Amino acid sequence: MRILIAPDSFKESLTASEVANCIAEGIRRVAPIAQIKQLPLSDGGEGLVETLTVAMGGQIMEHEVTAPMLKRVKAKFGVVGGHTAIIEMAEASGLALVPAAERNPLKATSFGTGELIRVALDLGCKRLIIGIGGSATNDGGAGMAQALGVRMLNVQGEDIVPGAAGLLELAAIDMSLVDPRLSRTEIRVACDVTNPLCGPRGAARVYGPQKGASTAEVDIMDKALAKMAQIVKRDMGLDIDEVPGAGAAGGLGAGLNAFTGADLQPGLELVLDILQFHSLLSDGQDLIITGEGEINGQSLYGKVTVGVARQARNYNIPVIAIVGNIGSDVGQVYAEGINAIMSIAPGPITREESIARAGELITDATERVMRLFVLLR
Repeated sequence: MRILIAPDSFKESLTASEVANCIAEGIRRVAPIAQIKQLPLSDGGEGLVETLTVAMGGQIMEHEVTAPMLKRVKAKFGVVGGHTAIIEMAEASGLALVPAAERNPLKATSFGTGELIRVALDLGCKRLIIGIGGSATNDGGAGMAQALGVRMLNVQGEDIVPGAAGLLELAAIDMSLVDPRLSRTEIRVACDVTNPLCGPRGAARVYGPQKGASTAEVDIMDKALAKMAQIVKRDMGLDIDEVPGAGAAGGLGAGLNAFTGADLQPGLELVLDILQFHSLLSDGQDLIITGEGEINGQSLYGKVTVGVARQARNYNIPVIAIVGNIGSDVGQVYAEGINAIMSIAPGPITREESIARAGELITDATERVMRLFVLLR
């Protein structure tokens, strides 16, 4: 029996690799001689560095960079074969780096993400893969651009202050000192959303409140991003507002596209392409077990569980999802190739207990799945 394990992380509890290990343990309780292949996944957000670096046989490294509120933090990134870097913006500019009481997207900067890019270039990398989920920032990637030599200037010809608030003062963009290595570097960006930069579905209005912004601050940030889009169009001849994914990570998608020439791609599709997921399926699998913290109607839009199922459907491989919680509108996912969903909850249980016991609960749930699968096979 050949079984492919391909889960996402369970947020706040286990990484994708840890989830895969727990699933494998549950399988072996029932089918000890099964041929198991573990492939932890990411949709481009949390866990991208570990997922791709380990799968590609690379090395995980650390570098000290500027955190969103200007403190210093050690950020992990991956290097594969000396020429490819895997960067996760959340490592340098993520919401988890800022205590709840200190969150302020008007002032938070993506400068640290630019520093990570510069380090990768210093190491000789010619290919960058950047995941941009989980941001604390809403500066349109201005901080990232400044770290790479872009001058973001006010009417006095001075550099604007960090954060979205600085964009309100933006009067000109000077690209004359931008790092020349960027033009010789392939940059692929894994976006976990397709939002435009501004407007009702833009970065500020949809995601600003999650980062601590008030209603008034959301209005200010949306105007700030619109100002940046206007100056980019005037000074660089680029229309970034409606690029799919421009609003990802507080507008970092737009900034990477404009200032580094990066190609924005759906995160999971990019990850599966890099890992040549289709080749694993074509080799023949009897079962795929995937998983995530919660499955719901939103899982249709770029999440690991449904993305795996859609590809498996082309090869008639059954897919079972192990999840922490089954949310609303979940019925839609069955049409996408998921054959069954198993919650890890053994009975009435609090969210806190589920998170604390996630490992053992995932293993037990997998055992239940396997007993049914073997019985019905």
